[in-house]
Amino acid sequence: MVSRADRSFLAEWWRTIDKPLLSAFLFLMFCGLMLSFSASPAVAERINLGEFHFVKRHVFFLIPATILLIGGSMLNPTQVRRVAFLLFMISIILLLVTLFAGFETKGSRRWISLGGFTLQPSEFVKPAFVIITAWLFAENSRRPDIPGNLFSIILFAIVAALLMAQPDFGQTMLIAAAWGALFFMAGMPWIWIAALAAIAISGMLAAYMFFPHVAGRINRFLTGEGDNFQVNTGLEAIINGGWLGQGPGEGTVKKILPDSHTDFVFAVAAEEFGIIACMLLVGVFGFIIVRTLTRAMHEQDGYIRMASAGLVLMFGFQTFINIGVNLKLLPAKGMTLPFISYGGSSMIAMSLGMGLLLALTRVRAASHQKSAIGFVARVPKPAE
Repeated sequence: MVSRADRSFLAEWWRTIDKPLLSAFLFLMFCGLMLSFSASPAVAERINLGEFHFVKRHVFFLIPATILLIGGSMLNPTQVRRVAFLLFMISIILLLVTLFAGFETKGSRRWISLGGFTLQPSEFVKPAFVIITAWLFAENSRRPDIPGNLFSIILFAIVAALLMAQPDFGQTMLIAAAWGALFFMAGMPWIWIAALAAIAISGMLAAYMFFPHVAGRINRFLTGEGDNFQVNTGLEAIINGGWLGQGPGEGTVKKILPDSHTDFVFAVAAEEFGIIACMLLVGVFGFIIVRTLTRAMHEQDGYIRMASAGLVLMFGFQTFINIGVNLKLLPAKGMTLPFISYGGSSMIAMSLGMGLLLALTRVRAASHQKSAIGFVARVPKPAE
């Protein structure tokens, strides 16, 4: 316990942080590490790597991810915005570099090698874009003379163009969904919303017509014909697990599932720990989303309200897509399950984004007393 008389930096942080939300994120990180032991050894052996190659790398990435989650939560809203601007500029530059110097995998240039590590810049542009867009919408609402809405449209067009150039249709749709939700929350006229919806539908039709891999995935999903091995195997693993699962390390279907440690880790969780455990896991994701949206609904500051809602909606959309693909409810899409799937860029970027979310949801209230890190906080009176 922290004494109420303690006004140190860490004491102020601990008093104002949303502890249930922080605990939920740390729990997901623990689950991701545990599932890494279940899902990755078979993949590592299949490609002639050490049995615990991916487990060791998962732990390696988990350390900076945890530091970023905690460190990001210690910022104030102004610092969150500044970090987002810096991260956005760096990510845009790296996206441009990736188009020319990135290496191609499965027909896409999404990764770049930096210092011996593989980086996916699109993962880092997502939280930065949401925060900047939320601030622009809030500023436009507060000061109509500032063309925040126009700037947000321009930024979205730039990010979408760079992602589609890779091409990465899934990340583009994810960012478009989060941006559309922010656009709606900003109170835009229905005519604007209808126009943007028409543009989105046209974009999806164009992607289907001009990107063969997009058309192929949609056709396989609708008809069930073609190469559906991974999706069918993932669903088989879920069915094989039943309600209580086969037990840790006892899964058999996972051994032939190509991306069992990344896109289909949820299927491995179902096979080894059962549907009940997966329902509990989904409940944790749902708790994070509902709690954040509830807090955002009562937030008076437009920037904080929209930024926190936008970040958690993107978190929720990504979770929904990953689990939907595993359950064969959506067309196959290479998208990680937040904090659970293996992937350095995804884990670190998600941790940073959720750390900034924790910073935005810290207690700020009526006392208007400056906290130790520079923003308004509700500070309890010292004990008598």
